[in-house]
Amino acid sequence: MAQKNKNLSRKQPEDYYETEITEVYVKITHPKRKTEQINWNEIEEIKLINTDEGPFLPDVWLILMGNRKGCSIPQGSEGWNKVYDIVSEYEGFNFENVIKSASCTGNETFELWQR
Repeated sequence: MAQKNKNLSRKQPEDYYETEITEVYVKITHPKRKTEQINWNEIEEIKLINTDEGPFLPDVWLILMGNRKGCSIPQGSEGWNKVYDIVSEYEGFNFENVIKSASCTGNETFELWQR
């Protein structure tokens, strides 16, 4: 009887983040972190934060901030692409900094949008 490859069921760190998206808000949950939520109309600033913590921890984060709260969504997690697709439509969104972030391997913050 063949033994199953245990690596096939191993989760990546990003897999533990769940993103709930409604017309009103974005909510991020993780079993070991405080739930984060922000309403779309509260967002005042959007950033990408790169860290050197991968691959054992998420190393690129999409940050939505405003009204003294925010959501941090790790790249590669379920829902990241959908949130990115929504916010990248904001007028004045900085795609050049998205490209710079993609080639960054260190600790750096990239401003993407401000109200």
